[in-house]
Amino acid sequence: AAPGSTQRRPRLRTLRSLARHPRATGEAGQRREHRRNMGRNPKKAGKKAKAKAGKGGGGGGEKMTSADDSDFELEDGVTVVTGETDDEMDEDGSEREEDGAPVRPAVWRPGIDGMDADEELEYDPSVYDCLHAWQLDWPCLSFDILRDELGDTRERFPHSLFAIAGTQADVATKNHLTMMRLTRLKKTRRVDKATADMDDDSDASESDSDDEDGGIAPINGPIIQVQKIAHHGAVNRIRACPDRPSLVATWGETGVVQVWDMSPQLTKLSMLTADARDAQAAMNVQPQRSAPRHAFTGHADEGYALDWSPTVDARLATGDNAGGIHVWEPREGGRWAVDKAAVFRGHESSVEDLQWSPAEAQVFASCGADGNVCVWDARNAGAAPALRVKTHDTDVNVMSWNRVANCMLATGADDGSLRIWDLRMFNPGDAKYVANFSFHRGPVTSVEWSRFDSAMLATASADHTVCVWDLAVERDAEEEAAAMAAEDNAVAPEDLPPQLMFVHQGLRDPKELHWHHQIPGLCLTTAADGFNAFKAYNVGPGG
Repeated sequence: AAPGSTQRRPRLRTLRSLARHPRATGEAGQRREHRRNMGRNPKKAGKKAKAKAGKGGGGGGEKMTSADDSDFELEDGVTVVTGETDDEMDEDGSEREEDGAPVRPAVWRPGIDGMDADEELEYDPSVYDCLHAWQLDWPCLSFDILRDELGDTRERFPHSLFAIAGTQADVATKNHLTMMRLTRLKKTRRVDKATADMDDDSDASESDSDDEDGGIAPINGPIIQVQKIAHHGAVNRIRACPDRPSLVATWGETGVVQVWDMSPQLTKLSMLTADARDAQAAMNVQPQRSAPRHAFTGHADEGYALDWSPTVDARLATGDNAGGIHVWEPREGGRWAVDKAAVFRGHESSVEDLQWSPAEAQVFASCGADGNVCVWDARNAGAAPALRVKTHDTDVNVMSWNRVANCMLATGADDGSLRIWDLRMFNPGDAKYVANFSFHRGPVTSVEWSRFDSAMLATASADHTVCVWDLAVERDAEEEAAAMAAEDNAVAPEDLPPQLMFVHQGLRDPKELHWHHQIPGLCLTTAADGFNAFKAYNVGPGG
């Protein structure tokens, strides 16, 4: 039943999250879908499904909620709503068998374990340090986080951040680029009242102002402020320049790659005060008309692959669905030299993703629907790739080059597999992955290494999950046995990878994720039903 419903609530069978054990997974169940469904049937373009959708949330505009608002049902523990059950329950709500023995909870795995028609999952608020959700007026297939001047390694709540997104509207002329400023991203993790009373004053000022039930007064909730630029056609991918965050590149469904100067929008957002009046004024702002700094129409088809170089300022690489790659060389006056005839060709079909080397200025890598990863010398357009390695038996949708451990590369494929490669052993004839994970039950749509831990990365998948992985974790039988001594800890299935630290659910068809590189552990996602910002309690500082 929806919040406020007068229907009798079914009994609750509690499933304790494995995230209580740092070396296991933290599964957050799906939150209830009370909001209007935004999604329509995805449109297939190239090898990527676009999240085109009709307006939702009451006629457009931005909407933001946190784990303390009505969009997030807060219960103690991950709960499955069931009908009547034969199991006995103690006065404290714990479930017991007929012989009085406690019922040990089970792990629910998406795509493997089924659910009855009268069951639904609810998320466990105790496994999130923070969880916030918001929607723009249209769904977004791609977004990026802007580097800011608020400081590096920010650990103390509340947080603020800047991001840029491109829309997927139902009509080409309704699309725009939305620059967002989010403030008051507060701690939403709930603790018992006795623990909360022991917190010092500084923690109390940074965390939520808890009422009797641990909730937050709406006036203290997160605030979103936006600035918009009109963009003709849906945005396939959008990226902000690492060293110049107001410089934004977009891949459009029209087949045109454009670079935009959004410094006026970023300046205006930075000058706004974080109060409700300014937020309301910035909510329904109309998109401004602005000409791009540069537009390139030389690609043979539309595409998705796009990446700024982290070593050469304002250098860009773009790849299309026809298998071609172009390198943009920055020139004086805010322009780029892009030779239509200088094409990097090594893939037999569409180029799905690109990544510049974090250490070598002239090296970049690409992955494609042909299952290959190619490594290129940026000085040799028209030449064959320096390396061409078969990494998967199906489309390689996404890739990420580790910025901390530069020899490590991650790839995500259409069959749901995630593979880790050591480039020191990346040989065309005998390429062997370091690790292979087949947890996802749908295509991997996004992968990204964190920059606060060289062994940690996150993945998004069409199976409606976002996973956090720690490759430094190994199965420890003694530690698991000690954890199982607690009756509320679930037994992990044997096929559950010990490197799987957290499973975030409740979003529909996630398309892209990014770590916030200045707020360790904070992860942002975009999906058909909007954006999430979350930090798992066992990831990052304090994890």
